[in-house]
This record gives sequence, C-alpha cells and structure tokens, in this order.
Amino acid sequence: MSGGLVGSMRSLPPGFQAYRWAPSTAELARRAGLDPSQLVRFDGNTSPLPLPSSRPGAIARALAEVNTYPHGGYGELLRAIAEKDGVEPGNIVLGAGGDDLILLCARAFLGPGDRAAIATEPTYPLYRIAAGLAGAEISADRPVVTFVCRPDNPSGALVELPAARPLVVDEAYFEYAGETAAGLIEDGVIVIRTFSKAYALAGARVGYALADADTAAELNRRQAPLAVSTLSAALALAALQSPPDVAPVVEERERLSRALRALALEPLPSRANFVLVPVAEPETVGDALLRAGAVVRIFPDAIRISVRDEADDDLLLAALARALDRPSPVAEPGGRRIRHLRATAETRIAIRVSLDGASRVHVATGNGIYDHFLEQLAFHGGLDLMLEGAGDLETGPHHTAEDAALALGETLDRALGDRRGIARYGDAVVPMDDALARASVDLGGRPWCECSLEREPGMALHMFQSLAQAGRLGLHVEATGRDEHHVAEAAFKAVGRALRVALRLESAGIPSTKGLL
Repeated sequence: MSGGLVGSMRSLPPGFQAYRWAPSTAELARRAGLDPSQLVRFDGNTSPLPLPSSRPGAIARALAEVNTYPHGGYGELLRAIAEKDGVEPGNIVLGAGGDDLILLCARAFLGPGDRAAIATEPTYPLYRIAAGLAGAEISADRPVVTFVCRPDNPSGALVELPAARPLVVDEAYFEYAGETAAGLIEDGVIVIRTFSKAYALAGARVGYALADADTAAELNRRQAPLAVSTLSAALALAALQSPPDVAPVVEERERLSRALRALALEPLPSRANFVLVPVAEPETVGDALLRAGAVVRIFPDAIRISVRDEADDDLLLAALARALDRPSPVAEPGGRRIRHLRATAETRIAIRVSLDGASRVHVATGNGIYDHFLEQLAFHGGLDLMLEGAGDLETGPHHTAEDAALALGETLDRALGDRRGIARYGDAVVPMDDALARASVDLGGRPWCECSLEREPGMALHMFQSLAQAGRLGLHVEATGRDEHHVAEAAFKAVGRALRVALRLESAGIPSTKGLL
C-alpha cells in the first residue's frame, strides 16, 4: 500500500521543512519564455565558470579506474588540503560538499530532545534542517552545539564568532573574506569548508571539515565510507594544484555594489561572493528580472545577487534599472546576443556574443597569439565577445584554437537566427605595416572558405576554416606580407571589418531573392 512504511519512520519535529532547491534552468526558462541558454543564474552563489583545472584530463586516470574503489582512501587529497590549511591530515574529515558535513556534525552531537543554537538568523537553512533530522530543536538555552555561517548567507556579513562551544563554523565563503576560525580547532571549534564556491566545483560535491585530531577521528568514524567519489576527489586535487585568485571577484563585488547604489538601492556590506539588496516588492522585481533572463534569489524583503563577472553583472544591472524604471548605471547590452558552451574531450569553451556591441572584448583560453587574433576579429567586427575556456595546451595549440573558432562560429550562427534583415555581404581591406589583407564575407548560410595566407604562425588558416564551417558563412581571405604575425593579424582584422558590414541591419526581410537562406 502506498506510503505504508511512513508510519514506521521516526517522526520529524513539528513544523519541519525540508530543503527546497531552486527550480531548474529549463523550468525557469519555460516560465520566462526564453531559451535555457539565455538564462543567467545569479541565485546560486557559485562561480560563473569552472576553473581551468576542471577539464577532462584532470579525471582521466580516475575515470580509467572508476570500476574499482580508491583503496586506502584519499591520502593525496588529504595531504594537499593539510598543506594548504596548515594542519595535519588527521585534522581533516572529507564529505560530499559542506552540506554533508553539516549533517554529519548534527547527527554526531544531537539526538532527540537535544537543543542546537544558530548564531544568526535568517541564515543558511540547513542548520535547522540538520538539527530537525537528528530529532533536536533550535534553542539558545543550553545548546549542545552551536552553528554559525561566516561570512553569513544571505547577508554576506562577517559576523562575530560566538563564545559557545562546541561551535561549528561554516566557512563556505571564507576565501572572499580572508578571515578564518581555523586557528581555533584546538578550542572546541569545527570549521567546515567547501570546494563549491571559490573552487567552482559545486557539481562535484566535495567539502571537508577541520577539527582537532580526536574530534576529526570520531567524525570520520561516523561518516559514510568514501563519502566523496574518485572523480570528485581528482577534480578537487587538480584545483588545489592551481588555486583560484578571488581578487577579481572581490573587485567585481565592490563595482556591482557601487552600481546598485547608483540605482538608489542600498546593498548590504558583503564579505562573500554575493550581495543582499533590500527592495520593495522583491517578488515583482524578481519576476521582471527573470523575464529579462536574470535569475536572483528572492527573500521576503530583499533579493540576493551572486557576483559573476562584469558582462553578466551589467546585464543584470540594466535589467534591474528597467524593472525599477530608473536610469541604468551601465550601457545597455546589444539586442542580438547569445550564450553558448562548447565542451569536448579536449576543451571547454564558454562564450557570450552580442552582435550589436561596442567592441568590448575578452578572450582567455591561455592560447597566446590565437586568443589575440580572435580579440582583433571581434573588436574590429564591433562585437561584444567574452570567450573563456581551457584546453589540452600541453599537447599544443591545435585543439584549443580550433574549438575556440568553432565555438565562435556556432555562436554567431545562433545569434543570427534566420538571418532576417542583415546586410549579408561585407568586405574590407586592412593594411598593417608590411602586411595587406583583404576579406569578403557572405552570411547566406552556406559554409565555404577560400583563404590564402602568404605566411602564418600555424593555426590561422585552420581557424578561418573552422569559423566558416561552424558559422555557416562564406569566407574569402587573402593576406600577404613578410612577417607571419602581421599577415595573420591583418587577416583577422579584415574578417572582423567585413563581418561588421555584413551584420548590419538594413531591413526586415530575408537578404535573398529566394526568400530563404
């Protein structure tokens, strides 16, 4: 009979509320009437992109041995964490994200009839949930254990450490604050950390706790065997070998806060990777932002905004200005814009393009001169382009350069849609010192590449071929000169100038006498 075993389960406390995940991107996109790829999530407090270390090569060995157990545990990962945090491996407890360790601490300290304290509220709801699952109640009256989130979620405040012991300090966001309670682990304090935020491994579910050796040993006795998968452990180890720099996130947080204040809003001071912004009618504001493609976390009297990067944050700021009917503190993004992710066994390329941009360009795949060439193409094409990724550069530039060009072509193709109203054809001549380049572009939907470069660094011609193929465009390029760098750079600039003309909106019709491209 349906639900027949529920009566045999231990009852949960009155008023218990389970954790509620935010809706999926697909569901939110359906509500907003948008394609899921065009939705930007500012509600998860996670990094906008994986770290360069998070690529297929990082898990290749673990994947080759996924059929077996990691006999002996994760000694290499424990040693790497210990070295980073200045502790011993015996002070560390691994878990499937910080949440797993919060639940572990609750069931280790609490039982039916016990009391747990939460230092500040409102705060992360899992402390209350974990206590309830253990059969305990929340009370500051002689608690068995106290939980504190530092920096706090959702306020971002670096709250004062309670004097109570035992004390569990959730430091999910400590990298952004630069302050930690780890020095107190010999004084009745357990510190919980995660790889989900600064290390951009939220989907891998890896976290750890720091405690004195005896406490850590007892927590490990109560933890599930091998609570972390081999694939997740490999990703965490790779991330520790190339740790993130959170300074750009902190700088962007402050820029975002200034822009919000320019909108006559008062974001709370934050030491995390998000800001809490009090607003009137947060549900109404959140719905307006969703329709514009920006998802924020909604609270009874505020919205919480995860810090992403300047391009994404400006998208939100412009949408927020429209929702509030106030002048935007940032330039409006171009109308024909698209987001795209291309991931293969060798590379991962995340790209954002606005065809009606202002030549705001950032290309970062680590591929040196080929990144520079794509920057020149986008800049002279008048595009807004953010292209970031990682590839197997240890084997050479080929895969990364090729996939970057393919990703750009795919994104242009998607942004153009049915290509209605565009000029379709464009041409340009670009002199550059000893080099002279000519380029002609046809955006008619038929891929073709006729390119002649007198000399080039090695991948330029193939990048043009990949761009034409993925972008479904006809491309004719001829470049001559004595310096291979100049020849290739002039060619990319010429293609960009030709694209600028071809992308221009001239009418509302299909640019073909056939009426179809």
